[in-house]
Amino acid sequence: MSRHSTALAGSSIPETRADTDPAGETDAGGFTISDLARDFGVTLRTLRFYESRGLIAPARSGMTRIYSARDRARLALILKGKQLGFTLVEIRAMLANEDKKAASADKSAAVGGLHLSREQIVEQLDLLRSQRAEIEDAIKELEGALDRLGPA
Repeated sequence: MSRHSTALAGSSIPETRADTDPAGETDAGGFTISDLARDFGVTLRTLRFYESRGLIAPARSGMTRIYSARDRARLALILKGKQLGFTLVEIRAMLANEDKKAASADKSAAVGGLHLSREQIVEQLDLLRSQRAEIEDAIKELEGALDRLGPA
């Protein structure tokens, strides 16, 4: 069964905003949900969804979510994983591996900050190549149908 992915418009980790200190955090000691949404080009709903899935865990100050530098880094990894076509289940496992990485000597390659095994890279390349072939076939079919309709 094929897995569909959504590529993200922003593929790099955003620069720190001008109103933050050198550590990248606001005067309040963290980032608000609006800060992260704006900086990463995602919706508030997306951030709440990642929180509900346990991928990020902001602290609370009353009803306000306060995201740490660690949450910000994890969000960057989540978005990179999504851009590379991984599912959230796979990304969760990668994040868990990132957390354990200091104690482990597994052989992996860094791809956009994510440490992937040879098997993960090969499997994902196969999947993406298969999806590309399906997309190219669909484009050819639609272009043929458009040609048969004639000029606009």
